[in-house]
Amino acid sequence: MELNYKKLGNGQALLILHGLFGSLDNWMSHAKTLSEDFEVWLIDQRNHGQSPHDSEFDYPSMSNDLLGFIQQHEIKNPILLGHSMGGKTVMEFSVNYPQMVDKLIVVDIAPVKYPVHHYTIIEALESIDFDFVTSRKEADDNLSNYINNVGIRQFLLKNLYWIEKEKLAWRFNLDVIKNEIIPISEFSISDGKYEGNTLFIKGSNSEYILPSYAMQIAEKFPNYDLVEIAEAGHWVHAEAPKLFLEAIQTFMKD
Repeated sequence: MELNYKKLGNGQALLILHGLFGSLDNWMSHAKTLSEDFEVWLIDQRNHGQSPHDSEFDYPSMSNDLLGFIQQHEIKNPILLGHSMGGKTVMEFSVNYPQMVDKLIVVDIAPVKYPVHHYTIIEALESIDFDFVTSRKEADDNLSNYINNVGIRQFLLKNLYWIEKEKLAWRFNLDVIKNEIIPISEFSISDGKYEGNTLFIKGSNSEYILPSYAMQIAEKFPNYDLVEIAEAGHWVHAEAPKLFLEAIQTFMKD
């Protein structure tokens, strides 16, 4: 699969993968800063952004997409960074191809099964009828009936685009995401181990990385450190950008 991407800067390769309902554009401001020292590759995962849509939507497939991307672009010795769904993709890749990864950064996700908790978002997205909703404001009004958090609504609305004059659509493949949301949430990373240097970052207000997950993390990523960033939630890179950048820059340059 030919994944959509943007490349910035020069130096050691740093590949960044976004989370569910996201896209590479979510990471553009960080990429511009990081490109002063690294060759940054921002990647749209399948069924997201401007990458192709496909009925297969699982972590082995997304790991294989990443393998193909690295091989296609002849990327050597990359650092991998993934947030949420992207974090599970880079973890899955790293335990399967440990010799291809220099360092690993996993943002606010662990190699464990999670209960599905995206049903309200999916219901909200499905509630929008683009035969009648013809502006971002109208779409936001619709979403607000289901989602009170303005930040989450703005994050989702970044995925709107014009497929033709006065006709909006979502860039992500909502039907496939809905159909596969249970296995996507419950996937806990394949058997294997990545023994390279690994950094897990969690927001202090997030419950995606709990103390009880330490044994499962150490089993697959024995050389890991955990950094907790205060006053940040699941979107830690957006909520505390300065502290987040300091944490990953220190790790990458060490």
